Amino acid sequence: MSFRIVGLGEILWDVLPTGRQLGGAPANFAYHAAALGAESRIVSRIGHDDLGRAVLARLGELGLATDAIETDPTAPTSTVTVALEPGGHPHYTIHENVAWDRLAGEPAARAAVAAADAICFGTLAQRSEPARNAIRSLLRLTRPEALRVFDINLRQHYFSRELIAESLALASVLKVNETELPELIRLFTLPRDERAALAALASQFSLRAIAYTRGASGALLYAEGTWFDHPGVRVTVADTIGAGDSFTAAFTLGLLHGWSLATIAERAIAISAYVCSQPGATPQLPPELTMAFRGGTR
Repeated sequence: MSFRIVGLGEILWDVLPTGRQLGGAPANFAYHAAALGAESRIVSRIGHDDLGRAVLARLGELGLATDAIETDPTAPTSTVTVALEPGGHPHYTIHENVAWDRLAGEPAARAAVAAADAICFGTLAQRSEPARNAIRSLLRLTRPEALRVFDINLRQHYFSRELIAESLALASVLKVNETELPELIRLFTLPRDERAALAALASQFSLRAIAYTRGASGALLYAEGTWFDHPGVRVTVADTIGAGDSFTAAFTLGLLHGWSLATIAERAIAISAYVCSQPGATPQLPPELTMAFRGGTR
């Protein structure tokens, strides 16, 4: 079974000390979903420039469709300066006034979203009013049964309580990590206990499922009243870029396959651990990790 998946938001070049790599959380999500057997599309916007043409060429090499990526005549393709901190954790400097800040929601984007089984979006691509309006208009085109996955992905100062609350109201699934949950607890005056805080969010915003990732300490998953806590696995980290996005892709596809939370957690953690062990956000995943997703094995 091949599910139709959309990553909605920013696509960019991560500029690392070792060179340039394609990135952006929605783009990484779409790549990993495709690697796990989904029919993936990225809805974003690039510049009419050499970096934009390089984006399209790289997506072609990765086997991803480019028909839902818009081209802006004047704004540049996005770049992000990345410095790696101890433990391989990235620190991002995200430049402003770039093409995806002008996302319009053109016909190909609307068609991709309307047909999707799941669509993933975050806060960063909503930092400008034009892109924010386009993203919300696109989300309203999704089918009622489609998963609307809000990967909160807090970056720099590009978020607010209002933005998060409005996004949660549009979502059916939440992905949050161990550095983001304390911020949600502060902004929404939630219980300090992690499980109680997540339960409060699920209740307040009628969320079907939540993935709370804790890095080396594993993940806590919730779906429709059921919880599963996975302690994580040991891995030698090259860097953590894209690991959360790979987890989100695996979590989303596991929900679509109807797997148990235990099965989803085991497979999603194995994939994100592998991504951590490799440099960059989009390493090629080994067949032993993708086989179950491609076959829909329970």
